[in-house]
Amino acid sequence: ANFPPASADSGQLAGLPKTRVAATWVPWTSDRLSLASGYGAGVTAPGWYQHLFTHWSAHGASADVATTWLVRVAQALRNENLDASTASVVETRRMAGALAAVRGRPSPGLAELDDAVQAVLCEGSPVPLALVHRELTVGHELGSVPESAPTVPLAADLAAAQRRLRLTPRALEEVVTLDLRKPNQLARSVLLHRLTLLGVPWGRPVETGRTTGTFKEGWALHWQPEFAVALVEASRYGTTVASAAAAYVAERAQGAENLGELGELLAACLLAELPHGIGQVVAVLAERAARQEDVPELLETIAPLARTCRYGNVRGVDVSEVRRILDATAVRAFVGLPTACAGLDDEAASAMRRAIDSAQSGLSLLPELPHDDWHRALASVSGSDRIHGSVAGRATRLLLDAGLVDRNEVAARLSRRLSVATPGPEAAAWLDGLLSGTAVLLIHDRRILGLVDEWVSGVDDEVFDDVLPLVRRTFSAFSRPERREIGELLSRAADSAEASGADEPLDLTLARPALRTMARYLGWKAST
Repeated sequence: ANFPPASADSGQLAGLPKTRVAATWVPWTSDRLSLASGYGAGVTAPGWYQHLFTHWSAHGASADVATTWLVRVAQALRNENLDASTASVVETRRMAGALAAVRGRPSPGLAELDDAVQAVLCEGSPVPLALVHRELTVGHELGSVPESAPTVPLAADLAAAQRRLRLTPRALEEVVTLDLRKPNQLARSVLLHRLTLLGVPWGRPVETGRTTGTFKEGWALHWQPEFAVALVEASRYGTTVASAAAAYVAERAQGAENLGELGELLAACLLAELPHGIGQVVAVLAERAARQEDVPELLETIAPLARTCRYGNVRGVDVSEVRRILDATAVRAFVGLPTACAGLDDEAASAMRRAIDSAQSGLSLLPELPHDDWHRALASVSGSDRIHGSVAGRATRLLLDAGLVDRNEVAARLSRRLSVATPGPEAAAWLDGLLSGTAVLLIHDRRILGLVDEWVSGVDDEVFDDVLPLVRRTFSAFSRPERREIGELLSRAADSAEASGADEPLDLTLARPALRTMARYLGWKAST
């Protein structure tokens, strides 16, 4: 190719303002070497080539590389609790050699070894082979740079913040508890949240013990060498941790797929104290929420926005605009809930129920939200026969917990839903929605427990196999003490019935199938 002389470029650049730039070296990693673009060098199997270099350096070019590679493959599979016997390794080596001969190659290469490993050690499945590719073919090697190498401005800003806050990066994990009432420890929390947003998870949130206050945070700190590369990649967003985090948040807000993601991003901005980022997210959130018609997505937005409003004042952040969006989103979700719940299949009903539970958790944080509108929407859902049983049962439970329906009404609805006219799977779905989460209702209301017991005993054989997984899922979610107490209540009820009807003989042969069924529900081992 004929390129123009350098003078042409110099003439075009003459007179342009000069811009100061900074350059640095970053350590290489195996996974980034395997990428075909960006920082990657396009080496598809750096771990394999590292194995070749190391093996030949130690044993010479005539050494059997394939066997030692397969030994490492077997060890990697065993580390994941997958079978990889010595005999299988020998058979894999033979197959790799045969494949090389068929393909006209003097010795097995990576392609032959991969095919043989998948056929013998992985039993034809590509999933274990993907594990081998990730752990060995690519690997997790990490290079290094000299201490004298210059750092990018973002890394320099982080180092200055670490010195200022006396937060030393360590290779070993340590757990620290931060008291957010102290300025220095609050600044540490802010720094860790900002780094998490930038994809540098130096700290991982952990429980702080029995305290229920919001002024303490627990972090498990573990600095990894890969974070140096992540900082270089994040430096395109800004020269300081704060500016880079704010710019990254603005970019993520534009690319967010749903309102729930925007709500979580807003909560993260609050913890990271990014006023500019909060403004960017709120602007996108207001625009998206105004155009959103999907009720489950509106419901799932309530919880993160409510957390932002609840805890924003603790950190001194103005959340008035967020509160305005929350109020508008809640009203639209409540109005559209009854219509959105009609005609749902099992999968859509499960998603709707999760959205309702999410909205309930958010509403519990702010008593001043329109709870009356929410309860009216739930009442419309719970009282309709056109609504999927799982959703209607959950709405009934929330109304019961709020004290808006009493147990007599719940027992009447339960009796109607578990009647013979209702198909077994529909009745089981309604029961699951009502009882999901805790067994308190069954334990403290003998009438409801009796209705459930009577319904289970009367399920037709034709639908029993369809109903059993649903009911078992409901009862298995209860804690072991709750299941034990339910069993004791049923046992005492059976003893009482036996005492009252002692003159009538009990046919244990007929009762044995029902007893086995209840034992399976409660997780007991039924004796023959």
